[in-house]
Amino acid sequence: MPTAPKSQVLKMADFAAYQEDSVVSRQITKADAGNVTLFAFDTGQELSEHTAPFDALAHILDGEAEIVISSHAYTLSAGEAIILPANEPHTVRAVKKFKMLLTMIRA
Repeated sequence: MPTAPKSQVLKMADFAAYQEDSVVSRQITKADAGNVTLFAFDTGQELSEHTAPFDALAHILDGEAEIVISSHAYTLSAGEAIILPANEPHTVRAVKKFKMLLTMIRA
């Protein structure tokens, strides 16, 4: 899927639509130094436990999510963000349908 167009104002939440019983993702931009991806989760959908080799910032744009990092649960809603530390196991689950902008910087 192509990345978002450059040099124009973007309304992030519009780049991925909610789909019933699904997690939808759209890469906004990608570079060797990192990437930005928009996710739209339907209620109850989740990403199973995994790790990533780099820190990531999860910014909730809409709705409500539960993010578990190393067995500690956090509930986030629109306007809130959390850092997912490198190599720490984490899960992401939709308490209510939600959209998340995930920024990963490789450093």
